[in-house]
Amino acid sequence: MKTVTLDIAKTGIGIPADMKTKAQQANALLHSGEGEGNDFLGWVHLPSSISEADLGAIEAEAAKLRARADAVVCIGIGGSYLGAKAVLEALSDPFKLLHKEQTQPTVLFAGQNISEDYIHELLDALKEHSFAAIVISKSGTTTEPAIAFRLIKAELERRYGKQEAAQRIVAVTDKARGALKTLATQEGYPTFVIPDDVGGRFSVLTPVGLLPLAVAGVDIRALVAGAQEMERATDRSVPFEENPAAVYAAVRNLLYAGGKKIEILGSYEPKLQYINEWWKQLYGESEGKQGKGIFPASVTLTADLHSMGQYIQEGERTLFETIISVEKPAREVRIEADAENLDGLNFLAGKRVSEVNRMAELGVQLAHMDGGVPNIRIAIPEISARVIGGLLYFFEKACGISGYLLGVNPFNQPGVEAYKKNMFALLDKPGYEEASKAIKARL
Repeated sequence: MKTVTLDIAKTGIGIPADMKTKAQQANALLHSGEGEGNDFLGWVHLPSSISEADLGAIEAEAAKLRARADAVVCIGIGGSYLGAKAVLEALSDPFKLLHKEQTQPTVLFAGQNISEDYIHELLDALKEHSFAAIVISKSGTTTEPAIAFRLIKAELERRYGKQEAAQRIVAVTDKARGALKTLATQEGYPTFVIPDDVGGRFSVLTPVGLLPLAVAGVDIRALVAGAQEMERATDRSVPFEENPAAVYAAVRNLLYAGGKKIEILGSYEPKLQYINEWWKQLYGESEGKQGKGIFPASVTLTADLHSMGQYIQEGERTLFETIISVEKPAREVRIEADAENLDGLNFLAGKRVSEVNRMAELGVQLAHMDGGVPNIRIAIPEISARVIGGLLYFFEKACGISGYLLGVNPFNQPGVEAYKKNMFALLDKPGYEEASKAIKARL
């Protein structure tokens, strides 16, 4: 069973031979390590390099946290939280909090914002629960997670004492240096390593993503197995036409060259909403530089047909649409007949809800095509750990190829530092005195 099937028939794009060659060459660069950003290519062969010992160590530490706590706070930002959040949302029951018996710890997230209300409400909610924390940061000094960790750590130590708190905190950080690594060594926290050659937005299949997912009860072995299958399916030895990542990257760049500057990723399954959010970071941070790049946006359908649908149908024709289509739902619900039929829906009686959803998807696809919006369809057979693992690696490999086709280094993010310098100056951080005067004068 293929985890990803790509359909580009409704893009109106024919891929010329020179683009096929360029995409294959870009893929080869990822494997040879001869392209830009080659210090951060550890993700390319990451799935196949994950050992039984690696998985066993993650599962063992997850079991310890699960035994100690019924809530685990995962602290991180960007790639240090979005991957885990995306997989967890995809594979979880959104109404689990209404079930009387909780069989898995609840994984909560912090450090992805600087909202005082958010952190207060989180700390207040934790008063009723036994809790632990996973803190994820290469440096330990990134502002948002550092603030959250300082507050969570203090609460753990107040409640349990320093010795027990140290057993309830796991650090995922650099192998040798940084503030968090130093603290973990001093306090005796269990630690996992963020590989030096894997950037944050490509790190979901490292302990960054696998540890919180294992705590939540996700089958991380199936997740990794799906990624391993996709690693093989997108290898540089695979012919272009059979490599979905190369084809997707090529079509995106051809559409971009033809004036389509915005890509909207959508799905008709709300469970995939955070896959969209993870994808937006992956592509936005990888391609948006040097005045170039497709702007990544997203919608959750059919809900957003009642908000963004008008613009997609008739707005400025600078966008194309990529839909993740789920072929088989996990559950069955049929629409019942109603004697009065006031809503006029008896023509749907006996049909599964998924059948209505699929017809909505196909109808929208045709309408958007007629409105001048090229459509790419990414079909996945189901929402499962194995399939999601394959989907994640598919997007990662396509992103690397696409960035090289665009002519940028897909593995750096020089633009993210600008806001930090201004923020530190406004907060009067030591060393920013001159910058502080200048920026306050501008405001």
